[in-house]
Amino acid sequence: MTLDFARRVEVTLRLNGRDLTTVVSPRTTLLDWLHDDIGLTGAKKGCNEGACGTCTVLVDGRRMNGCLTLVVQCAGRSVTTVEGLAGADDQLHPVQQAFADHDAFQCGYCTPGQLCSAAGLLKEAHAKTDDDVREEMSGNICRCGAYPNILTAVREVLHGAPKEKP
Repeated sequence: MTLDFARRVEVTLRLNGRDLTTVVSPRTTLLDWLHDDIGLTGAKKGCNEGACGTCTVLVDGRRMNGCLTLVVQCAGRSVTTVEGLAGADDQLHPVQQAFADHDAFQCGYCTPGQLCSAAGLLKEAHAKTDDDVREEMSGNICRCGAYPNILTAVREVLHGAPKEKP
């Protein structure tokens, strides 16, 4: 079977709560489409090979690397970016509020991916301990080293109250 990468494909998906139909090359990554075609620049391009997590978005509530996910893989699915985490009333997502409250960012480059990853972690509900949170968030690298504050923020949302800093 020969693939024709010059053709364009129509894809319908739900982006940040809104139904959307687009036409893309079959090899267009979700990250490039979000940036170049849609104008959503929250998710960042870091390593472009799925190792750093700066491009993390949620697809059907699950964490995905936007740089490794093709738009065509999202057909019929729901995609949430950091721009879509806040509620319809513009109230911050609990993770966004906790990150702000605990200065869980420094330069901010990794923050959108960290936020989406934390929101996905909470929805998946596997993490119970600090070690679980560290493991579940290990796919998101922070070059500034804001990990203690990130852990505190996620812990607060996970357990309802912050503990002493590690």
